[in-house]
Amino acid sequence: MRGRSVFMDSLRAHGVHAIFGNPGTTESPLLDALADYPDIRYITTLHEGIAVSAAVLYAQATGESVVANVHVAPGLGNALGSLYGALKSSTPLILTAGQQDTRLLIRGPVLGHDLVAMAAPLVKWSTQVNSADDMAAVMQRAFTIANEAPKGPVFVALPLNVMEQETVNGAWSAGPIYTAPSPDQHGIAAAAQLLAAAQRPVIIAADDVARGGAVPALIALAECWGARVFQERLHQHVVFPTAHGAYGGFLPLETSGIRAALDAPDAVLLAGGPFFEELWYDPTPAIAPGVPVVQLGHCGGVLARNFAISLGVLGDLKASLEALTSALSGQVAAAHSHARLAGLESRRAEERLAVDAALRKSHAQRPMTTLRAMVEIAKGLPPNGVVVDESITAAGDVAKAFDFKSPGDYFGQRGGGIGQGIAGALGVAIAMPQRPVLAISGDGSAMYTIQSLWTAAHLQLGIVFVILANREYRVLKHNIDIYRQRFATGANQPYPHMDLSPTLDFMALAQGMGVGAERIDDPAELAAAVRNAIASGAPRLIEVVIAGK
Repeated sequence: MRGRSVFMDSLRAHGVHAIFGNPGTTESPLLDALADYPDIRYITTLHEGIAVSAAVLYAQATGESVVANVHVAPGLGNALGSLYGALKSSTPLILTAGQQDTRLLIRGPVLGHDLVAMAAPLVKWSTQVNSADDMAAVMQRAFTIANEAPKGPVFVALPLNVMEQETVNGAWSAGPIYTAPSPDQHGIAAAAQLLAAAQRPVIIAADDVARGGAVPALIALAECWGARVFQERLHQHVVFPTAHGAYGGFLPLETSGIRAALDAPDAVLLAGGPFFEELWYDPTPAIAPGVPVVQLGHCGGVLARNFAISLGVLGDLKASLEALTSALSGQVAAAHSHARLAGLESRRAEERLAVDAALRKSHAQRPMTTLRAMVEIAKGLPPNGVVVDESITAAGDVAKAFDFKSPGDYFGQRGGGIGQGIAGALGVAIAMPQRPVLAISGDGSAMYTIQSLWTAAHLQLGIVFVILANREYRVLKHNIDIYRQRFATGANQPYPHMDLSPTLDFMALAQGMGVGAERIDDPAELAAAVRNAIASGAPRLIEVVIAGK
């Protein structure tokens, strides 16, 4: 058998159902082999960054390993920004790239380069298959490493001639490997003793809670303890029902803001991690000195990564949260936790009233505010709808407008790079064909991967792409304001190079790639536009004109 057959057999043996790719000449062996593997779907994209971002959210939505295939050095370079997102989101991605014939590499061929070195900083393992005899072993190791906690991407270069070499070494899989550790019961007991007396408890939950199937366990713990639950600003999953009275929202990107949002807790539980991702340096610690901090970590390298904790417990997060709930239930009076939950619900009710007041105040504003846009869009989304969010500066309004109950209702982005949203929506739609998918993106972000619309049309994926058109890089305007204040620059100038002029015509862009489109500037028309777009079953773009900074 040839190396290409061993490669494809390896994907099948490891349960791969999809390859996201942008084909090129050195990928010819893979493309030629696809006809013999009808159970493995190839999703064509028009840019390597789209292929990787779509693969990332496909993997997050299915819980499966996924493969993305890109084209030699320039293609791998195009994919690196999205590969960073895969690393930050702990995605079990096997990224492959066709490599030039190894007999040519010494002569510096067209498109040739050291692909292993290019990918190495952003993956758990980077390698090249140099003999067809090694293909099966390399692929087995690649899948094993990608799925070892913390999960993450692996890169494999596939030289053209190696894919065509003969070998007798067939594909193999190691079978299931059970690695989730049970939490140490002495550690759980010690954690409960530290936390039981808290009067203002707080939980901060990472995406690991959702990926570990531990959201119901987190809800039970929060209700048993009477604790408010936060998540990080850059998050990919729902870790707690957003309408629950104990949900505190997401945290800022600087430690002083985190500390203010936590509002003087007297005990903090960290679930998953590591914490925190910061954008701006602050000397103020996120958690005040002297406050007990307990961290539950699902794997090594997570606990006590960035700051001191009082106590850490390594173990499967679902099991750890359940064990801690059981330990606390005998030490926390139900009346106390109920009283705290009632206070949190009262606080949430006040926040909802503030949202209603803001809506009334801005009702007649044109262009519409992002809050009004999000509320109207939410009205048009059916209960089983899925939101893929890259709204960036509108993220807070997304959280206010939508009711996300459980993982699978929402997918965000990790890493901070833009352009992942509308590309990632492709992966979600392929992973969840029974649910309508709504992708929300800023106009600047959308232009990074606008070719995603072509793949949606090509595959007839019924995604509704909502583009928030404020015709500016709004987040950069916010951030330069913060920069000028933090560094006391004394600048009082216009915003440099942050306006999108001439105006982008998203209707024309969409129609040019086979996607129907409309532009909405009256918020009263927005909910119906979303409903009609979803009902059509076809990909559709809605450009929503919103207020700028």
